[in-house]
Amino acid sequence: MKVDGVPHRTLWRSGRTLEVIDQTVLPHAFRTVALASVEDAVWAIKTMVVRGAPLIGATGAYGLALAAQADASDAGLMAAAHALAEARPTAINLRWAVERALKIVLAAPMSERIDAAWAQAEAIADEDVAFCAAIGRHGSELIRKAYDGRRAVNILTHCNAGWLATVDWGTALSPIYAAYEDGVPVHVWVDETRPRGQGAALTAWELLSHGVPHTVIADNAGGHLMQHGRVDLCIVGSDRTTAGGDVCNKIGTYLKALAAHDNCVPFYAALPFSTIDWTLDRGAGIPIEERSAEEVTLVTGMDAEGAIRIVRITPKGSAAANPAFDVTPARLVTGIITERGIAPASREGLLGLYPEQKDAAA
Repeated sequence: MKVDGVPHRTLWRSGRTLEVIDQTVLPHAFRTVALASVEDAVWAIKTMVVRGAPLIGATGAYGLALAAQADASDAGLMAAAHALAEARPTAINLRWAVERALKIVLAAPMSERIDAAWAQAEAIADEDVAFCAAIGRHGSELIRKAYDGRRAVNILTHCNAGWLATVDWGTALSPIYAAYEDGVPVHVWVDETRPRGQGAALTAWELLSHGVPHTVIADNAGGHLMQHGRVDLCIVGSDRTTAGGDVCNKIGTYLKALAAHDNCVPFYAALPFSTIDWTLDRGAGIPIEERSAEEVTLVTGMDAEGAIRIVRITPKGSAAANPAFDVTPARLVTGIITERGIAPASREGLLGLYPEQKDAAA
């Protein structure tokens, strides 16, 4: 995707380092950060300099390449892989990418491990771009069918599942970009997505940069809009989806799915195969990351003079809980958009697209 007319991915190799877009300073500034070690990669994942399930997976693979440059021994690589995989526990893509890269690298001769690690990371990144583009092609057909020839198709999304959450294109936003590029009139309702505001900060910035019409709304406004016929479909991303079709995504997604179900609004999750956890049938088995209470009690923004400031919005001494994700049960999900097509949110539906996973499915 483009930033000020210049094509960008969210991460790329630069010699012996990895360059990433620092998402913690968006939308007020655009800057990149150089990661030179596995410790840097773990830090970037934990602090959400990079975030979004597919992107942190790719970052994990590149992190293993950074680790190989320092210590390509079996013990060194396995320790690095463990640190990377534990950086954020909910998104399955991270562990999947690290384990895939580790298997390839450990099988290589010691003298070839650094090159093998970089090659595997590049392959995972390129694959993510191709898969997200395919998700866009399949999902855009849903938007095209919803267009009545008179008014724009209104799509509600939650959190950020655009190109900033992947290597390029995105998951939930990829169908929107594809439909927009094909000339289908679209308008996106952008949930602000408290407490970190990924919708207000990142999704809105992406859509604005690409020229896609959109409106930022408070998280609690979605149900009201659906009641008044102002949402044609919902598309969200996922950090982990079970073999049975339960969708784990940013906190607040479940409430949007309930409102969509009550108002007969189609509700889709868009994700690549690497987001599917074939070892779990139900979402109750997904570990839910509990993040710092300060993400709830403090907010960051730009003041009237253009300075970035952090302010408290709760009384000092009030406790705050911060579960980062929730699980939307498959019964509330109209379908799952993948790089292979659109499947019902069920074991049978997903295995219809991925029959080779039959033995792996829980």
